[in-house]
Amino acid sequence: MKYSILRGFIVIGVMAAFSTVAKADHRWSIYHWATDQKPIILQVVDSVTPDWQAEMDESIAAWNLSTELSMVVTSANDRSRIRKRCKMQSGQVRICNASYGGTGWLGIATIGITSGDGTERVIVEGSVKINDFYSSYWTDQSKKNHVMCQEIGHIHGIDHTSTDGTSQCTCMDYSCDQNSQWPNAHDYELLDDIIYNHLDSFNSYDDGISDPVADEPCNAPPGKGCNKNTNAGPTPMGVLVHSDRAYQLWVARRPGGGLWIHHVRLAVKGDHGH
Repeated sequence: MKYSILRGFIVIGVMAAFSTVAKADHRWSIYHWATDQKPIILQVVDSVTPDWQAEMDESIAAWNLSTELSMVVTSANDRSRIRKRCKMQSGQVRICNASYGGTGWLGIATIGITSGDGTERVIVEGSVKINDFYSSYWTDQSKKNHVMCQEIGHIHGIDHTSTDGTSQCTCMDYSCDQNSQWPNAHDYELLDDIIYNHLDSFNSYDDGISDPVADEPCNAPPGKGCNKNTNAGPTPMGVLVHSDRAYQLWVARRPGGGLWIHHVRLAVKGDHGH
């Protein structure tokens, strides 16, 4: 019963993300990090092995060409157990790779969003997981760049430009085009002129800069933004809301309110050597 209610609640908000044709405005619904200052500085927890370090670093550098949003690696832990759990940090982004097994998925981008008071689509935490079970044999770095860049794009609130294999020369498409390794001009326009072209009343992220008065790195009201409940354990997948040949969308409740939303990139023929 509770999952039926959950499904009904979320379907309306995510239907815009389901098109498989090229989309001029490819926002992931209206999910965004709230901010009362510019630029947004997202702290990144680096939980990738050397096999994915260059791809993560280069993807972060590519997305940081946005004028409104910047990612900074502030901590690192690539121990196997940490990478397998890939636990989210409130107000931050964790990026992981590990062999998660024959799950059927190649990558998962997960965001935690708040609920109530009109902030139900504010991102308060995020994680990226790359499944080495399918990708460990890859020798084509452009494929690795494409996947890492795309999953990070989802964390910023950007959806696919297409999932039918056509190329829009962006990592947010599902093509094998060598020109689809990085964001394109329209991705930056989407970030700078549409998704993050406004200010909010608080920050939903932890920028790591202490407030000289409160000595707190988060200025959100109690129970909101980066002061929302922290995930203390594994994040459940929850309810399957959408599925097609390329990706799935899963939704689960966050403790104390809000939702976790998982954007799942499925493994397809050719993604593994098994």
